[in-house]
Amino acid sequence: MTILTFKNTINQYLKSKTPCLFIVDFEKEKPFVCKLTDLEKENIYYSIKGKGNLKIATNTTTIPLKVNKIKKTIYNEAFNKVKNNIVLGNSYLTNLTFPTNIETNYSLKSILEKANADYKLFFKNKFISFSPECFIKITNNKISTFPMKGTIDASVKNAKEKILNDKKETYEHNTIVDLMRNDLSMVSTNVKINRFRYIDKIKTQKGSILQVSSEIEGELKVNWKNNFAELLLKILPAGSISGAPKKKTIEIIKGVENEKRGYYTGVFGVFDGENIESAVLIRYIEKQGKNLIYRSGGGITSKSDEEFEYNELLQKIYIPV
Repeated sequence: MTILTFKNTINQYLKSKTPCLFIVDFEKEKPFVCKLTDLEKENIYYSIKGKGNLKIATNTTTIPLKVNKIKKTIYNEAFNKVKNNIVLGNSYLTNLTFPTNIETNYSLKSILEKANADYKLFFKNKFISFSPECFIKITNNKISTFPMKGTIDASVKNAKEKILNDKKETYEHNTIVDLMRNDLSMVSTNVKINRFRYIDKIKTQKGSILQVSSEIEGELKVNWKNNFAELLLKILPAGSISGAPKKKTIEIIKGVENEKRGYYTGVFGVFDGENIESAVLIRYIEKQGKNLIYRSGGGITSKSDEEFEYNELLQKIYIPV
């Protein structure tokens, strides 16, 4: 689907109050929109906070994963290029991601059915996402976004205090909150921060982790449905998975990651006839031939440590249970 077709189609669906599901990839090259009534015909299943056409498994048995770690030398080369760009002032924060080969006896759909996450998507047996991160919500002409930055193993002693007092994590989170506040200011008015650096606990097959988020809100014009596509594309890709300043940082990402992200770190969302709820496509597994690829990453700043960031990338390879 071309960008022009996507724009025309989704704007028409919203004007006519036709419930639909939409997806936009990181590069904004392969957008997709489909009526909710046509999802199963398209082999698409989703769940947003328990609502949708995806069956939820009652058996919560841990899903074993064999992780074939990316070589440190490959990661370190990209990390050093990112750090050099930060030193040169080209970026303050760059989200660096890599694909990791994994092995499991479970199918994509069975993994997704068992995964415990607020935002789940199965797309044509090509990829799944079980994301904890909301991108935007639109309710009663108000738009909200929920950038997530900061992760720590919950078993670490005083984990909550450590993540909230960590200078690198604080800087990273503040940078993204400021970026997302600016993004919302491009499409809405009276932008404000409702909640700052609150913590969610997520259980995984490797134990629990804590993740830090904030909530930012703005007011839309009453006719926002007439040009929703333009609004959405203006604030994509999400700041939490790109960096700041966004335009230059995206150039850096393309230069060091060596392949397109595709739908990974894009967004998916649902229009229910009145309101929008969407998520960032992270915690993401895709098929490449007979192989399964788990994509993960983290934010790099001037204070980032190479070993810590490499381990965080691996820590994010999990199935929430």
